[in-house]
Amino acid sequence: MNIRHWSGIAGLFALGLIAGLAVPASAQMQEVKEKPRMYTYVAFWTLPRSQWSEWAKNEAADEKILKDAVANGTLVGYGDDVNLVHQPDQPTHDDWFTSMSMAGLMNVLDQFYKSGSTASPLLESSTKHWDAIFVSRYYNRHSGSWKDIYTYGASYKLKDDAPIDAVDILAKSAIVPRMEKLLADGVIHEYEIDTEAVHTQAPGTFWIFYLGANADSLDKASASLRDGLKANPLIVPAFDSMVDFKEHRDYLMRSNATYK
Repeated sequence: MNIRHWSGIAGLFALGLIAGLAVPASAQMQEVKEKPRMYTYVAFWTLPRSQWSEWAKNEAADEKILKDAVANGTLVGYGDDVNLVHQPDQPTHDDWFTSMSMAGLMNVLDQFYKSGSTASPLLESSTKHWDAIFVSRYYNRHSGSWKDIYTYGASYKLKDDAPIDAVDILAKSAIVPRMEKLLADGVIHEYEIDTEAVHTQAPGTFWIFYLGANADSLDKASASLRDGLKANPLIVPAFDSMVDFKEHRDYLMRSNATYK
């Protein structure tokens, strides 16, 4: 997930995603199909620096609700992120949980409201807060729990004249095959392509995230994506025809995550 919004390193990941179109023909022979809709609720927080050390304690207080929801099938994942590339007026932290239905998200959110955890002293100290609900039809993951690993992601804005199924085209031909290779090799533990399920901004933006197995995975994933681009540099204009790169942003976070 995460899902999850900041500005960071722009060019490398953009080129890397285009490189996904250059996967070997043998990999492309496996047809990529969209999966059942997966929904993620993300709460973004901008916390004063003096409160950052309290974040882990706050998250631990919520873990029983989340663990129980995974155990009973309401959720398929949950976690939290600490932003590593800070920008003015952007969040410093976020927490999130994932379900195969909107009802699952709302049931867990209702538990948090009833528990009073949404009004904890730490969260009340935040200078900014907002929420988002995302939906993904292209994703995969390993089952397990991980602490202090890294999430790398990017947001892209489609051009006004992009095909209505542009995200599907890019996912099936470029992004998913490359991410599946990284997942199979153990370089990443999870990836997803997100759009907003509840639009709080103009439609046309999509997000791509991967959960790296460790710090080295950031370099390994980047190298894999660069190698793919070298294999077919003509893919760049194809991707560029659908995406407005002026709106591109990258994200880098330290993450805790659990997936069923």
